Amino acid sequence: MSANSTTKRILTGIKPTGIPHLGNYVGAIRPAIQSIQNSDDDAFFFLADYHSIIGCHDPEMIHNSTKAIAATWIACGLDPERVTFYRQSDVHEIPELSWILSSSCAKGLMNRAHAYKAAVDANMEKQDVDADQGINMGLFGYPVLMAADILMFNATHVPVGRDQIQHIEMARDIAGTFNHRYKPLFTEPEAVVDDNTPLLTGLDGRKMSKSYSNVIPLFGEFNSQADPEKMMRKAIMKIVTNSQLPEEPKDPDASAIFEIYKAFATSEEISELRAQFAAGIGWGDAKEKLFQQINNEIAPFRARYQELMANPKELEEILQMGADKARRHSRKQLDKTRRAIGIRPLAKLK
Repeated sequence: MSANSTTKRILTGIKPTGIPHLGNYVGAIRPAIQSIQNSDDDAFFFLADYHSIIGCHDPEMIHNSTKAIAATWIACGLDPERVTFYRQSDVHEIPELSWILSSSCAKGLMNRAHAYKAAVDANMEKQDVDADQGINMGLFGYPVLMAADILMFNATHVPVGRDQIQHIEMARDIAGTFNHRYKPLFTEPEAVVDDNTPLLTGLDGRKMSKSYSNVIPLFGEFNSQADPEKMMRKAIMKIVTNSQLPEEPKDPDASAIFEIYKAFATSEEISELRAQFAAGIGWGDAKEKLFQQINNEIAPFRARYQELMANPKELEEILQMGADKARRHSRKQLDKTRRAIGIRPLAKLK
């Protein structure tokens, strides 16, 4: 694909830094799989393991999470024959491209990155702390590596949450700078934001996030012998609610239970539960309804997930097949890039 191609190419990734949870499924995995059904668009889905080491320095967590998230994608219906599904670290051209792009990227652009600014602002609120205390170069240069992920494959459309739009804009800026300075090799990608994709609230009322430890696991904890269905139900029963009595009318729009339910229910089912909230429903009964609704969708995936987790060789073969497919593109793109910047053979050798 050239920088001027009109072919649509979708690219998305997930950082393996924890257990696969409901937020991953609703926010990324399910819509990504649905987006390519009945579509001829190119699709690249990857495990962003180099991104994960920026903030997670636990090797076992990275390893176990990579395995679990790969298994989750496949168990939930991703067809590795239909898409290019790979582990970022298996495509060695990506970090090299990241370095090349960083060498023409303005430092001022990185200074404006939201994650970096937030970390600096947090330090500035403390006394006698350097503005860059605890900030590594991975966090500072994160947008360049993300740009390399995208530009390596000339992705045209990148599904992201609103908090990631800036990174796509930076990728466009980085592509434009390179194309102007050297040669038009990179497509400027578009951010795809689906306002209908919900951002789920976690067990404690904050955004569902691995960093808050407030997630509802899809298939249980790593290396746990506990029944994953029971673990999901137990987590749902921990959702924080107020002290209203069962018979009291409740506001569904102020309830995390109702919010999560909407992500798994039809319009008729949503209307029915809304009416039950208005009439009065016990929190325990509402949580039980939520569990049953989620479980109806997730249960069919569990056997395949457990099968893959018990057979890492199959997972590795799937990822290596994806890496081979990805590198058919990345080797060519990196060769063009290297030649454009002047890194090329001095002469042909016999």
